[in-house]
This record gives sequence, C-alpha cells and structure tokens, in this order.
Amino acid sequence: MIAPDPEDIVTSEINAHLSEKIFNGSFGLEKENVRVTDDGCIASTPHPRIFGHKLKHPYITTDFSESQVEMVTPPLDSISEALGFLETIHDEVSTHLDGEYLWSQSAPPSLPAADEDIPLAQYCCDGSEQTEYREYLSENYGRKKQLFCGIHFNFSFEESELQYLYDQQADPKLSYASFREQIYLKTLRNFKRQRWFLVSLLGNSPAVHESYTSDCVSVLPERSYDTKHHTFAVSMRNGVCGYRNKEDLRLNYDTIEAFQKSMAQRIQQGSLQSDREHYASIRIKFTGSSEKISHLEVRLLDLNPFFKLGIDERHAQIIHQFLIYCLLAPEQERLDEVRQVRGFDNHERAATTALNPDAKIIDDHGNEVLLQQELEAIFESLKSTVGSYLPDHYRDSLNHLESLVREPASRPAVKNLQHIKDDSLIGWSMQQARLFLAESRQSAYIFHGLEDMELSTQLLLRKAVLHGIEIDILDRVENFVKLTKRDQCQYVQQATRTSLDNYVSVLIMENKVVTKKILDSAGILTPSGREYHDGNAAKNDFPYYRDQAIVIKPKSTNFGLGITILKQNSDQGRFEQAVDIALKHDNTLLIESFVSGKEYRIFIINDKVVGILHRVPANVVGDGVSCIEELIAEKNKDPLRGIGYRKPLEKIATGEEEALFLETQGMDFKSIPEAGQTIYLRENSNISTGGDSIDFTEDVPVSYQSIALKAAKALDVKITGLDMMIDDIQQEATDDNYAIIEMNFNPAIHIHCHPYQGKNRHLDAKVLDALFPHEAGTCSPQ
Repeated sequence: MIAPDPEDIVTSEINAHLSEKIFNGSFGLEKENVRVTDDGCIASTPHPRIFGHKLKHPYITTDFSESQVEMVTPPLDSISEALGFLETIHDEVSTHLDGEYLWSQSAPPSLPAADEDIPLAQYCCDGSEQTEYREYLSENYGRKKQLFCGIHFNFSFEESELQYLYDQQADPKLSYASFREQIYLKTLRNFKRQRWFLVSLLGNSPAVHESYTSDCVSVLPERSYDTKHHTFAVSMRNGVCGYRNKEDLRLNYDTIEAFQKSMAQRIQQGSLQSDREHYASIRIKFTGSSEKISHLEVRLLDLNPFFKLGIDERHAQIIHQFLIYCLLAPEQERLDEVRQVRGFDNHERAATTALNPDAKIIDDHGNEVLLQQELEAIFESLKSTVGSYLPDHYRDSLNHLESLVREPASRPAVKNLQHIKDDSLIGWSMQQARLFLAESRQSAYIFHGLEDMELSTQLLLRKAVLHGIEIDILDRVENFVKLTKRDQCQYVQQATRTSLDNYVSVLIMENKVVTKKILDSAGILTPSGREYHDGNAAKNDFPYYRDQAIVIKPKSTNFGLGITILKQNSDQGRFEQAVDIALKHDNTLLIESFVSGKEYRIFIINDKVVGILHRVPANVVGDGVSCIEELIAEKNKDPLRGIGYRKPLEKIATGEEEALFLETQGMDFKSIPEAGQTIYLRENSNISTGGDSIDFTEDVPVSYQSIALKAAKALDVKITGLDMMIDDIQQEATDDNYAIIEMNFNPAIHIHCHPYQGKNRHLDAKVLDALFPHEAGTCSPQ
C-alpha cells in the first residue's frame, strides 16, 4: 500500500471544520514506582498479597522487578478523570504497604551492589513466559537499568470526531480506515521528530544514585552528595544511561502495513525479541490482535517528585496539546532514516544538555541551532496552531508551558536537582515519599475524580479497584455501577442496593408500616403507633397524643429525613409543624410512641452482623462566648464533614427541624450555651443529619444481635442497616428492653468504615465478598 501524501490528511477542508472537539478523546495513564524501605533502599519483599494476582489484576501489577509496582487506569473521557483514577490506585497501594514507601523519583533508589540481588517479578504457572521475558531483559540490559520508572500517557482520538472530519475531506478514494490510520501515524511521526521539546521541558531525572553503577555512570562529571549527573542534564532516564534499546530502531511509519513489516524484520534480525521490547518514546498500540490502532502511548515522561502521582494536570494537558499540535502541524517530508536519526540525536541532546544555555539541536534543514531558540520557535508554532481550538480549561497549562519555555529556571529538573544538592537524593526523595503517604492516608475515603458520588459508593469502588474488580460507572448521578471480576458481573446502586435482595424485600423496608407489621407478627418489638393518610386527621388527633413522648415521621423515608421527635408534646403548634414536615417527604405519615434508650445501627450482610454503631445526635459544646449558630459553623469546618454523603461525617444543618428542636429546649440559634454544655440540634441520631458515629461492634451483647438477625430473616433481606433502641447494653435482651425502630434498605457503609470513634469494620470489602462469593476472602482485610 502506498502511503498517502501527509499533506492531504489535514486538508484545508478539514481545517475549516476543526473546533475544540479535536481535543476530545480517551485518556489512560500507566505509572511505575519502586517500593523502598524507610532508608531509601529498594524493598526485597514480594509483591504484597493484598493486591491479588499480578497477571490478572486490571489496575495493579508489577513491572520488571518484584519491587516495582505498576498502576494502570482504564481509558477515561478526560485527563482529570484519568488522574483521579490513578490517584485512587496510588492511595490504595501506598496505604496498604507494610512499612514501605513508593519511591518518588524516576531514577532508581539505593540499589544492591550485585544485579542478582534485585528481585525479578515472579509469576507462577500461567505466567512463566513473563518470568522468562524478564530474565531475558536482565541478561541483555542489566537489572539496574530496568528500574528507571516513569509514566505512560495513553491517548486516542474520539471516534465520532474522526468520522466527522473524514466526512469533510475531499478525496473520495481515501477510505475512512486509511484516513484514521494516517491521523494517528502523522501524529506519531511529528512527535518523533520533535519529542526533544517535551524532554527539554518536562524531563525530570537529572541525577542517579551512586549505587546505580554502569559504564556510562562511571564517567559522569558531577557529584552531589549521593548522586552522579551530567552538568546540564534534565533526564538521565531519557539519555544514554537510561532505559532504551541497544540500538536506535529506525522503522517505517508510512503505513501500519509498512510499520509491521519493518518491525518483523527487526525481530527476525535479532534486534528485538518481540515488539514489546521496542522502547520507543511513543508507540502504536493495537486493538487486540488486529491491525486497527487502539491508541498512542507516550513513554518519555519522568516522574515528577513534586507531585504525589509524579504528574499534575497541567503537565498532562501540555502533553495532550503537543499531540494535537503534532497532528495539525505541517509534515513536509517522510520520516525516513535520516530524519529518525536526527530525532534520536535531538532527543539525546535534550536529555543530556537542555540546561546548557549554549546547547544546540539539529533543525529540519540539518543545521545546528540553539536549543533555547528552537524551543521558543516550536512554542510559538504550537500556540498559533492549536490556540484557537484550545478548551478554556487548558489555558492555564498553555501559560505554564510558555513559562517553562522562556524561564529555564522554572523547569522541574532544575528544582529537583537543587533539592538533591541541598539534601541528597535519598533524603529529599524519602521526604516526599513520606509526605505523599500522609496525603494518601488523609484521603482514604475519596475516589479522586468521582467526589460528586455519594461516599459509600466511593468506598466500594476504591475497594473494588484495590482487589482487581473492574468498575464501570453506568449512571454517575444515581450512583449506579457495574462491577466485573472474571466471569462474574454485579450491578450495584449506592453501594448496598444489590441483587442479593429481592425487589419485594426492598419495598418492605422502604414502607415502615409494612415493616412494623411483619416484625410484630414475628414477635419482635417495635414502637406502637398509628398511620395517617391525611394531615388534618393527624392534627385533629393532637389531644390523643398530648403530653406523650412521640415520633412523627414519613411512612417511606431514609437518612432520617422528615423525622421529628417530641418528648414533651404539649404545644399543638409544634405538633402540627412536625406533621407538615413529615408530609413533605411522603403522603402518609406515622405517629409512634417514643422509645427510650440509646440507638444502635446494626449492619447485617448475608445473615451475619458485620458492624454496630451508636449514633450520637448532632450536637455542639458551648464555650460560654459563642452562640449556637457560631458553634455549628466552627464544628462544620472539620474537613471530615461534608454534604450529601460525600465525607465520613455530615455538616450540621440549621434548618426547620433543628430550629424546632432548639425551641423545645427554650433556645434558638442565637442562644449562648454555658462553657462545657452540650446542646443537641436533633433528637434523631442519623449521621446524615450531623450526628457522630461511635463503633460498638464488640460491645453489644449477642442477644440483641440475634434479634436483629431474626428481623432480617423475617423480611428476607440480605443487606440492611437495622436501628434498635436499647435501654442498657450491660443487660441482656429481654421481652421489653429494646425496640426496632427502622430497617434501612440502603444503609450507608462509610459510617462503619470511618466512624467518628472506633475501628474500621471494612464493610466495603464485606459487601464485595458477598457479591463475589467465588472470590470471598480476597476482598476482606488480610
């Protein structure tokens, strides 16, 4: 097949129809980190068991070494989503290491003197070929060189946009398949020509540890504490000392057919064992075993130790802009062997000399020109080429790119090297590793990039990622997800609405009247009361409830919505107001007798009690100076408090229900409590209304747990959060010292995973064990 003239791919007709949609696509990230001990030495321990089967895990595996963790995101619709997914994987990995850290640099940490003391990644049984391949790499490249780490940036264009652009081009003889192929290949060819631009600006492995022994390192001119480096280097990883093929492979990138033929020739000649050994700065990736391009993989990015992920959104957007520029920029001549040699030479010069003001590269005409001058020229070309199509949220990254071009001192390698010189590679890198671990621990409940989803769902998805269960967000607003592990598939809404429970059981729990009747018939105590379908009828019955402690609530509710507790029901106006509040959430309400005691949430999964909480109603403690409104505002500053089940604790509200409850205590929001005085804002203790959760799993007698299990069986439910009032947990259950006030069809798990006080009961893992019984035990803590 003859290659189309590259000038015909992005024609004037197509250019007239370009818009910011050209930036749409799918994005994925792959990141490697070496596991290290507290002193910055490579860890010799096996890949942690909690991460599961390294061959079958979709997100967490190993690279060359057993000590080298590789994290992989699925393809996602935006850079921010890909970064969020990667950060979630990173947090799960780093917080599950036992006394180890993720090394924050691309250059390896302190290494043993002997190559054989660096552990190869081990695969048993069906993974023997993977082990053999690593042994081959060890023999041909040495183990130390394989420990350079980095980030791979995966990108594919949006298919509908390519189809649209194809429809605008004028050549009827060019098929869509050929057009699509050349879109990717043109992008790749221009990237290979000018990749030195990214190496110069984003390269960030300016030095190697003294334990990294090799022929090239022995002649390095500079030493700083525990490192060696070139005087003006930005990336040892991208230079001659780094991770690269023994020879520069010059392949044919005119067409896919030509590329694959030239690759096959190289393998036949013995230059490579297979195409996966092709350590190019950018690679074509295919869909399965087909010849259809799946995406482009950018492989030249060093880890940036200033960021937990080794990359931030601005730098990721810069890479994306550069790829779009490579598509749209003119391509005047073939990427023949001469130009590939030139691209390789410029890549090497940038990696080794980019910080030298007198550094030079070879331009498109074969002339040596100042590297800084050419950086500025390419930036101006990029800005004029992609600027009019750039999405608004990319503007900051374009400005940042300009500062990197014009201000060499602002480049990450310069800052990194300065820290190494001020401290040492080990000292500075371990400082960052400890900092990032602390950050990961602080956000242990967040699925980054999905913070708009409710918290229990985020926790379930995090645990799914940790244990190799593939996730697919079906409806983000409704928190509806698909979970898949090998041949098993489960659909879950809001973490605990699952296929384990039948539809009728869910409807029963949703309907508090029916729930009470079933429990009563099973001989289980519930509060006495009446139901009303008419608000006026309920209000007319005020004399019947006068001076009784009562609870007024909607028939169908969750999260404590619409519930009012009146312990001293002597004010008819307050009574009627509570009726109206309940009717805002349902057209039927219940008025029940108030049950004394403390409330405990008993969580049941598959006929087992897996967690128990005592929930304390929303409250503030007076300081003798601040009013209640000010005390609430101060308590709500706690970073663990949020709105809408997106943080472990909810902010305390200042709404109608809270005002009404304060009024029953003779107070309002402007009242000033005495120092040390606890003021409750709610009678009900739901976490969703600002309550505090205290773990009591090991403190509530089995007799009460048995009643809870009997209730779950009566309703034939597998997952429920059962609310039980208990007079005194020091006493065993009797016929009259408890009452079940509610059974929840969608109980939150996060309050048991991150209680205000007490242990994490890992309900996220236990829900997954219930959903994937063939994998049971793999999700629960080991």
